[in-house]
Amino acid sequence: MGFCRRTAAALFIVFIAPATSHAQAVQRSLYVSVLNDAGAPVPDLGPSDFIVREDGLAREVLRVAPATDPMQIAVLVDNSQAARDDIADLRKALRAFVTAMTAGSATVGKNELAIIGLADRPTILTDYTSDRAKLLKGVDRIFSTPQSGTLLLQAIIEVCQGFKRHEAARPVIVAITTEGPELSDRYYDLVLEPLLASGAAFHAIVLGPPGGGTSDAARDRGVVLDRGTRETGGRHDNVLTSMSLTSKLGEVAAELTHQYKVTYAHPQSLIPPEHVTVAAAKAGMTARGTLIKERQPRKP
Repeated sequence: MGFCRRTAAALFIVFIAPATSHAQAVQRSLYVSVLNDAGAPVPDLGPSDFIVREDGLAREVLRVAPATDPMQIAVLVDNSQAARDDIADLRKALRAFVTAMTAGSATVGKNELAIIGLADRPTILTDYTSDRAKLLKGVDRIFSTPQSGTLLLQAIIEVCQGFKRHEAARPVIVAITTEGPELSDRYYDLVLEPLLASGAAFHAIVLGPPGGGTSDAARDRGVVLDRGTRETGGRHDNVLTSMSLTSKLGEVAAELTHQYKVTYAHPQSLIPPEHVTVAAAKAGMTARGTLIKERQPRKP
């Protein structure tokens, strides 16, 4: 009889321990892209297909579902002197991108886009809207500005300030830039800080061969393009000719419209993790994710 009592007690302890752990955990989520070796989105994945780690420690993936929350997408367009010969191809690519991103169904909701020029100073060509016609008019207003450089870094800062001001729920930045002169007077850390704080995914397509200049501004831009995309779950692509922009922006659109929302268990802690990473459990697939920023309750 004594043996039975000890066994029952042991079983009881084992049973309640996981329940206590789950009670102490909170849920956090990421927007995750999963691509196969050909660069195409992978459909029909579940919790066992993802590995989420916080500071190297694996966390339990609770749920996986298609990401249906509407996006707020800032499209940053290099319309400086360096883009003069590429404007026609750039417009063509953006028309296709706008069409793809505004083709939302009742299930997916309506994405909002803004078209922002980068020459001389960040200039809104079309403010945030889901109206395709207005956005296409903004695309048609893209012209190369003579004797100008680009202010990509300044634009990223201003866009992130806008995301914070309007409490954007699913912010995204898509930048199409050349390797022309960068005129922003901003160190890379002054750009990465608001970018990471905004919760935005940063995707960048750079037109021209890599290695655009040796100036301090060019180096700062290079760091932002590298770390900013990598640390926010975005992509960084180089295309050698503007004729490739349509297909490359098409890949970005396909990725954004086929993401997952991955929810995992996060233990309660006074110290938040420094790094949250997501990976695909199976070989032949690449995953990258953007941690969904926790919304702060509004003050009464």
